Amino acid sequence: MSKEIPSQGSSLDIKKLLKSVLAYGSSDLHLVVGSEPQIRIDKELRALNLPILSAKDVEEMSYSLIKDTEKKEFEEHNELDFSFELKNIGRFRANYYRTIHGIACAFRMIPIDIPTLDEYGNPPVFKELIKREKGLILVTGPTGSGKSTTLASMLHEINITERRHIITIEDPVEFVHKNNKSLFSQRDVGSNTASFSAALKYALRQDPDIILIGEMRDAETIGAALTAAETGHLVFGTLHTNSAPGTINRIIDVFDGQEQAQIRAQLATSLVAVVSQTLIPKIGGGKVATQEILITNPAVQNQIREDKVHQIYSQMQLNQKETHMTTQTQELLELVKKNVITKENAIKNSNRPEELVKTMNLY
Repeated sequence: MSKEIPSQGSSLDIKKLLKSVLAYGSSDLHLVVGSEPQIRIDKELRALNLPILSAKDVEEMSYSLIKDTEKKEFEEHNELDFSFELKNIGRFRANYYRTIHGIACAFRMIPIDIPTLDEYGNPPVFKELIKREKGLILVTGPTGSGKSTTLASMLHEINITERRHIITIEDPVEFVHKNNKSLFSQRDVGSNTASFSAALKYALRQDPDIILIGEMRDAETIGAALTAAETGHLVFGTLHTNSAPGTINRIIDVFDGQEQAQIRAQLATSLVAVVSQTLIPKIGGGKVATQEILITNPAVQNQIREDKVHQIYSQMQLNQKETHMTTQTQELLELVKKNVITKENAIKNSNRPEELVKTMNLY
């Protein structure tokens, strides 16, 4: 059901606008020349009842939030990623870019209070995964699928239960953790370190127990992450992939042919789990996360090592009570049965729609 968004008046104060957007439970705010400001609620864009933005409007609002150094960077490269916090309002991740009509901005809302694993509704097995001493845990999914929130919840759980040194390398830093039992060193790529790969190279000399890599973008970063996971560190990372088995293929395919056998061997040894998630609109409003979970066991390790990744999906369907694995199809089917999401949204968001429809027809 569409929610009526009332007028905010004619003010174009960006701080007031961000504050009002938070009140709607929105995930994103878009400022684009030639349109009124638009927000995203439950995956749908909705226009605010405000004046259409001119190039001058967007430039004034965007530049009011950044320093001269960031303004210079943006004017040189026409792209700018950063995060910021407004006192008594909230924390945001921002991206500035240029269109044919002028500057455009996308703001992502970041909760200041980090949810626990229980509050975020994650399965109990996550509490077991984060107790590992070493290995690689990946949380994957498309943009806006809640990957950062899931990872923040995992680190928050460690923070309140374990005494660990946690280094995060992000572009930009999103969730800001307060030291509880654990000690956090959070690094922003660009302002605190030159690159993900450079930060990872030196991270091993900073006595970390746990390393979070905001995005595993290239072979150098992925290779360093695998090495860190092999050498006694618990490493968390993200990738933009839509399924757990697909994540393994994506990692291997980043490397040249002659390197792939070694990468398969490293992955087989170091990979602990892949959580591939999607956010889907709930009936009546809000969103729910579906999580496909792959947890490595000797059979999965063997399939990775022998280049039989296509067989892993079948392995995920076996003995699930013992393995704690689940497929996206099963998750979607369960949510439809419980009347949490519609069949249409389940099929629309499925990475195996034909399998899902066939399974639905059996019930």
